[in-house]
Amino acid sequence: MSSRDLARTAHPPVDRRTFAIAAGVVVLFLLVGAVWPEQLQSGADAVLEVVVGDFGWAFVLGATGFVVLALVLAFSRFGRIRLGRDEDRPEHSRASWIAMMFSAGMGIGLMFYGVTEPVTHLMTVPQNDAAPGSQAAAREAVNYSLFHWGLHPWAIYAVVGLALAYSSYRKERVGGFSAAFAPLLRGRRGRGAARVIDVFAIFATLFGSAVSLGLGAAQMNGGLTEVFGVPNSTTVKATIIAVLTVCFVVSAVSGIERGIKWLSNTNMVLALLLLLFLFVVGPTVFVLNLVPASLGNYLTALPTMSFRTGAFGGTDWLSGWTLFYWAWWVSWTPFVGAFLAKISKGRTVREFVVGVMLVPTAVSLLWFSVLGGAAIDLQRRFVAGTGGADIAGIADQESQMFTFLQQFPWAGATSVLVVVLVAIFFVSGADASSIVMGSLSSYGVDEPRRWVVAVWGGLMGLVAIVLFFAGGLEALQDITIIAAAPFLVIMALMCVALVKDLLRDPRITTRERRHGDRRDPRVTAVDHEWESPLPVEGPPTPPAPGARPSR
Repeated sequence: MSSRDLARTAHPPVDRRTFAIAAGVVVLFLLVGAVWPEQLQSGADAVLEVVVGDFGWAFVLGATGFVVLALVLAFSRFGRIRLGRDEDRPEHSRASWIAMMFSAGMGIGLMFYGVTEPVTHLMTVPQNDAAPGSQAAAREAVNYSLFHWGLHPWAIYAVVGLALAYSSYRKERVGGFSAAFAPLLRGRRGRGAARVIDVFAIFATLFGSAVSLGLGAAQMNGGLTEVFGVPNSTTVKATIIAVLTVCFVVSAVSGIERGIKWLSNTNMVLALLLLLFLFVVGPTVFVLNLVPASLGNYLTALPTMSFRTGAFGGTDWLSGWTLFYWAWWVSWTPFVGAFLAKISKGRTVREFVVGVMLVPTAVSLLWFSVLGGAAIDLQRRFVAGTGGADIAGIADQESQMFTFLQQFPWAGATSVLVVVLVAIFFVSGADASSIVMGSLSSYGVDEPRRWVVAVWGGLMGLVAIVLFFAGGLEALQDITIIAAAPFLVIMALMCVALVKDLLRDPRITTRERRHGDRRDPRVTAVDHEWESPLPVEGPPTPPAPGARPSR
């Protein structure tokens, strides 16, 4: 019986120890944040200073290393390996596949930072080597925006998603996230380490997703303030989070087909309509010139940006932007990687990596060229005294998008559209996140029990609310970086395990396999040492990491 079959039984198993440990720590965190919010913030600041000051280089090297690894795997002999049996084919169309992975991966972030980041870099130049508002500053602003939202984040997602998809569908291991570490885990200690890995994955997922909820609530509050005059306050943001938490929990327990897929497809259409509208009414010729220029400049500057640390200054800017982003993406990898794996069965390694890395990067290029390019044009004209708007001068970042929209026709309608987009991104991203956390605490089953999904969704919303009252968006970002630091080590170990698995794949090691033999590759690929059936009824016993399901 496979993990998918177990997921569809009347009572999918729950890893009670993993669930109890992870949920207990989160509840304790919530109590501390509710009773002593100032102490929580000050403690987080102290830990953050150590993480950024002493280990910032690890995030820089790690993110770039993931890009190199993903490309090597895709364009080498490993690229032919299929994520499943050789006869398996994808379950979702390419359009739905792209929509789901993009919506879950960074939908809210692009809505929040699509205007804010380019104009901020324009006026606070990353390298301090150009005058604010100048043409050189504009070029650097676009370069760093694409750097933070292009190949690097999606490579981070790709290596984790690839490891999980290979483990689940090629090797047919059970045990969820920790099963991908089977080549490195042995004996009783391996079982204990597997449970620790799953607990850390839940923590990273929960706190990384809480940042997205915070950004979405903040921007929705900004839009409601701009359009309807709703007060911009922490109480309103907390209310938004509470209401939408109920929505995404309902969506999550409805299942992937009815929930995430429908929401993702809807959002992709609405986002494309907004992009097309702004392209037409904005500085169209400037944007057309900007797209190829931005791509060339980004690829040219990519090596320098990829290895930039604070060795020669600029540590404050680096920690506030690049290091925060890399930590944020790392914290998202358990849920985005697991979600990508779940929707990518049957695709080849090459198709998976190319799709996950290049398609969203191309979308990000268009997004920042249209929204960011138009915002830079408005800001530069304001600096030159020839009109435009001072978008960067707006103190509340969540309101900058709506100040930008006010410069174009139908501002009220587009502002409402942005609020709706953020709400759906909020629900679809948190939807996927809560399902994955349920899977992480249920031996990796595809469809965990509904009450488990609901508990994780509710806890995620509560964490976002508590951190908002403790210190707002800054508190959310600080906790995310702290939670991501240990998970960076786990990701590195996962990459080692993936490479060991791929080197032993029959398509690589067997002559017949290299020449297109269609036999089941797992005949020689199963991990016989790890045979341990997954419990369905009664007190659950943790399966060995990477255990082969009973047949």
